[in-house]
Amino acid sequence: MLRGLYTAALGMLTEQKRTDVIANNLANADTSGYKKDDLISGEFESVLIHRINDKQDADNILALQHIDTARDYLLRGTVADGGLDAPVIGSLGRGSYVAEIATIHSQGPLVCTGNKLDLAIAGKGYFAVQTPAGVRYTRDGNFYRSANGQLVTANNQAVLDNEGMPINLPPNTADISIGPDGTIVAGKQNIGQIGLTEFKDRNEVIKEGYNLYKPQKNARPLSGTGTIEQGYLENSNVNIAKEMVELINNYRSYESDSKALTTQDSLLEKAVNDVGRVNG
Repeated sequence: MLRGLYTAALGMLTEQKRTDVIANNLANADTSGYKKDDLISGEFESVLIHRINDKQDADNILALQHIDTARDYLLRGTVADGGLDAPVIGSLGRGSYVAEIATIHSQGPLVCTGNKLDLAIAGKGYFAVQTPAGVRYTRDGNFYRSANGQLVTANNQAVLDNEGMPINLPPNTADISIGPDGTIVAGKQNIGQIGLTEFKDRNEVIKEGYNLYKPQKNARPLSGTGTIEQGYLENSNVNIAKEMVELINNYRSYESDSKALTTQDSLLEKAVNDVGRVNG
């Protein structure tokens, strides 16, 4: 019964974390460039259980105190080797756990804004931005011209060119054209090229918050193969209807684990207060 309590509680903890992931997806459904997360759960290794004392003296109380697993059974051998011939009942699970929170990097829909400094990436790649913690990456192309003329994010982080340098826009220039390869032309002046970066394995970058991705220690940045669409923003790839269905399903799973936990607790209480009572 104690094992049942732990198994049900682990299931509740897993579903609670899944609820947090779904809630975060829904909260960022309107965040430009946001990529949804999925929680992947795993199961602790199951063990085989089988009946004990089938061929032992029922009056031997010491024999009834042993809990026999498949591992113990195999170590003692078969009947021919002097072991037990205990029929296998089945497997016993040990509960679930959070194996991974995976980011789904599928393309989000592009929405036309008409703003010349709004940029969307069609295909693979990230914009590189300079932050106080170092270079970070984002799919959010909602950019602005700062007071000192730099191309920056909504959090005032400098957008980097293909050489890793901040991009300076000429003052008093409204005619800004940005090509699919990131080439920036202000008036008739070529002032640089926005850098696009991608990684061979998308697990080389992880979410850091504020719609930014942090490169891992051994990450190897490559030139992005996507194209830049000026005057567009990439919407989140969150499907609100699907997330709501997942949220309801997750609630049902949590509720089932909660009921199992309550049942196990009631059985344990009965065992302690009634079954284990000594008459006299």
